[in-house]
Parts: sequence; C-alpha cells; structure tokens
Amino acid sequence: MFGLFKKKSKKEKLEDKFKKLMKEWHSLSSINRSASDDKYAEAQEIAKQINLLKNEAA
Repeated sequence: MFGLFKKKSKKEKLEDKFKKLMKEWHSLSSINRSASDDKYAEAQEIAKQINLLKNEAA
C-alpha cells in the first residue's frame, strides 16, 4: 500500500519507457518496418542511458 505513493527513480522511469518502446516496436514490426526501426533506435538510446546509470551506481 505504501509503495503506491513511492516516487520512481530515474532508472525505473527509463526502464518503463524502454519496455513500452519495445512493445510498440514489436507490434509495428509486422505492419510498418520503417516506423518499427525508428522505435527500435529510440529504445536503444534509452538502453544506453540505463546502462550509464547502472555503471554510475556500481
């Protein structure tokens, strides 16, 4: 119950955005290849940011 009001960290926000982009990429992959490639590239940029945050924490 108390987790309901907990603020998300920057890493958690980026991970949620990454999951959303990958889901969109997968659904677009069979419909519109160029749009799916754009989503994939955007997701990879988010993944780089997540890795940077992980390296800073370590």
